[in-house]
Amino acid sequence: MDKIQKRAYSVSLIVIAGFVVLFLRLIYLQVFEYKELGSISDANSLRRTWLHPPRGRLIDRNGVTVVDNQPLYTVKVIPAEFTDSLKKSTLAALLHVTDEELEKRIRKGFKYNRFAPVAVGRDIEPQEMMRLNENLWRLPGVMLEVENKRKYPAGINASHIFGYLNFISKEQLENMAGKGYTPDDKTGSKGLEKQYEDQLRGEKGVRYELVNSIGKTAGKFEDGRKDTPFKNGSDLHLTLDAGLQRLAEQLLKETGKSGAVVAIDPNDGGILAMTSQPDYDLEILNGKTDAEQWKELVANPQKPLFNRAIQAAYPPGSVYKILLSIAALEENAITPEKTIYCSGVFRLGRGRFLCHGGQGHGPVNLERAIIESCNTYYYQLIFDLGFEKWTEYGRMFGFGDKTGTDIPGEHPGILPSAEYYDKRYGKGKWTRGYLVSLAIGQGELNTTPLQLAAFTATVANRGTWHQPHLVRGYRPDTGDTVVPLSFTKRKLPISEKTFETVMTAMQGVVDSGTGRLAAVDGVAVAGKTGTAQNPHGKDHAWFVAFAPVEKPVIALAVLVENAGYGGSISAPIAGKLINYYVNGPDTTDADSATAALTEKNSGGTAGAAASNIIRTDSAAQTDTEAGNNPEYDLQR
Repeated sequence: MDKIQKRAYSVSLIVIAGFVVLFLRLIYLQVFEYKELGSISDANSLRRTWLHPPRGRLIDRNGVTVVDNQPLYTVKVIPAEFTDSLKKSTLAALLHVTDEELEKRIRKGFKYNRFAPVAVGRDIEPQEMMRLNENLWRLPGVMLEVENKRKYPAGINASHIFGYLNFISKEQLENMAGKGYTPDDKTGSKGLEKQYEDQLRGEKGVRYELVNSIGKTAGKFEDGRKDTPFKNGSDLHLTLDAGLQRLAEQLLKETGKSGAVVAIDPNDGGILAMTSQPDYDLEILNGKTDAEQWKELVANPQKPLFNRAIQAAYPPGSVYKILLSIAALEENAITPEKTIYCSGVFRLGRGRFLCHGGQGHGPVNLERAIIESCNTYYYQLIFDLGFEKWTEYGRMFGFGDKTGTDIPGEHPGILPSAEYYDKRYGKGKWTRGYLVSLAIGQGELNTTPLQLAAFTATVANRGTWHQPHLVRGYRPDTGDTVVPLSFTKRKLPISEKTFETVMTAMQGVVDSGTGRLAAVDGVAVAGKTGTAQNPHGKDHAWFVAFAPVEKPVIALAVLVENAGYGGSISAPIAGKLINYYVNGPDTTDADSATAALTEKNSGGTAGAAASNIIRTDSAAQTDTEAGNNPEYDLQR
């Protein structure tokens, strides 16, 4: 037998074997599965209905539910089974849409799978759902499902924290193949909804029903033995305090300006409150979403979708003097008692750098320098310490890097170094003049409100950096206990004496210095004002604080854009939040708290362009030692 004959013989055997298998399968179905298949045949078809699980709730640190679910009635069709024009017109009329709009929605499902259900109507009113159910027998290929949509019962918005759900994209569907998603599912798109999608979503169930030739249910398939129940999503237990969050949103919103507030528990890094203004109404993205509303939201020049608490980087201003103080004390570049004379002007080469408009403070020690925010003291101190050490301590506290918080989209900020300047300007093409700006938190140095809140929390607890986070754990559907999540912490190699020295001065800032408007009766508050220079308008106002000083329970950072001095508008916000959290809700009158802020809110607009947020130019980048004679008032 030659090769060709052998090959033909082999192919024949394969074909014969295939027919034998098919024949045996046919006998099996006709003899052993006759009754079951006969009943299905009589009923004409089998209907599969997905059972959607309730998505996990979000619960604050005090047991208050801040994100919950409510029913969302949905109409779906199987495109391959729903082709009759008359039936399409009937369904379109029941849904109050045109035939063309219904056809458009059906065709959307063709992109994925003609045999997979596609939603053609969502957020249907209960009365309409009843009418559809009554007419279902006339519409084979149509199914009604109960899904869930989010509701927010605690009266807080927290849109940048919670995030929202959005329809799964084709790319996501491919990347998450095998996880049970279908083309018309929604998945977490921003915030905690996105970060904890796997825990929140749960698992779908399925119900099989026999349907007769006119579309009516004829009973369960196999008495429900093939059905599977859904599994609820896991509840997330947050570090958030709903009351504090509500107050932070109100106080910041009433300034009429853009900005951010972040409050942290210094004992574990749990975020107590986080708000960014302007924000957006989560209900716009919940259930029925109007396309025009979404377009307006995206195109809004005030960027309400932009989370300024973690995505915007600003010069920290004089707040960063605290870090320079810590580094200088640890490296013995200064002692608490040593004074530096402030004449109102600091000279470097032929450059002149002013201290608060040229007004001098005279002999200044560390405590007074912090309390009165003397620039000249820090102009000199950064040279006494050295640029390399300044950068080293910045990295130690996490600046120039993401904190790793559990909501996506974080900006790392910018922490300049010699390598940074070499790369940006060329080796040997930058001078010591750049350090003058850095000494008081200006220039290329950029930080996020979250980074400054985490830094303040580290100072408050005397040197333990905790990874900021919003979720402390989750409770699975099958259990009663919360599964805790673990987060990074590290003890910094800095003496407690150094922290105590700086903390005493920070308390003086609130007791008698630039942060007096943050004072709280009966509570020792430590804080620091700061002003972020803004080349595109009024400066941005910073204030950081923690309390009580001896045993802190809250540390926070407040940033109000285009508001001028931090002590005048950001400090009062911090004081009201501390009062609420330490002394209790009954002690805080939010209306009176914001009255003073509104009076100071002259000039500027809510919202800022991107160029107004991320500052990377240096006020002192002119070569002050090359013959020029510039004068800079770097302020606060």
